[in-house]
Amino acid sequence: MSLPGKPFYTGTFRHTLDDKNRLTIPSAWRSAHSEDETFLVVPLEGFLSILPPLQAQSLYDRVAEKSLSDAEAQEAAAEFFGKTLSFSFDKSGRVMLTPELCTHAGIARDVVLVGSMTKFN
Repeated sequence: MSLPGKPFYTGTFRHTLDDKNRLTIPSAWRSAHSEDETFLVVPLEGFLSILPPLQAQSLYDRVAEKSLSDAEAQEAAAEFFGKTLSFSFDKSGRVMLTPELCTHAGIARDVVLVGSMTKFN
């Protein structure tokens, strides 16, 4: 489901990783996006949070406003973005999860995707 220019994510979906650690994103969630849009995967306390382009742009704008001389802000940005990956869906609506991301989130094969309005986990 989405509003003009503002996709949002609702519901819970269960999927299984394929042999290449690819995860299929529900068509209801990816239909609001083009194939070349970039999403961010943020590893948080035992799970992964997927930020869509609009949320990623908002985050980018906030970080870009910080002064380069603000050491605390620069350190926080480096820690956050150092753990964050960007990706686009393939033609089948899949994303590849790295072994590190799978380990962090405790993913072996089965995945539960949970909509959280402006992002999904």
